Amino acid sequence: MNVPDNLHYTKDHEWVSIEGDVATIGITDFAQGELGDIVYVEVETIDENIDAEEVFGTVEAVKTVSDLFMPLKGTVIEFNDALTDAPEVVNDDPYGEGWMIKVQLDDANDNTGLLDATAYKALIGA
Repeated sequence: MNVPDNLHYTKDHEWVSIEGDVATIGITDFAQGELGDIVYVEVETIDENIDAEEVFGTVEAVKTVSDLFMPLKGTVIEFNDALTDAPEVVNDDPYGEGWMIKVQLDDANDNTGLLDATAYKALIGA
């Protein structure tokens, strides 16, 4: 199970990379493995300010559809358009080319509720 040490994680299996006041968000290797083959990623919240824990989109796999939850309060400023034509990239490279959104954070210093790699590994039993 791949859990990079340089990222933050949520209990809902999203990962967060923060650079300045912009966060890049995707789903973890564990999440993509549990979902199976991803066939569609939908994010209709571009330019919307979303509170932490609110749904920002959905990911559809062959066997299920799952909501995607915002880890930190902010405005969705970008969707990874490559996922429109190739959603399977999330399965192949969840921490790289499979990122989902970029968010302009309301408060870049507020990362309460996020887990470090050690805590996330404990959560998933890795």
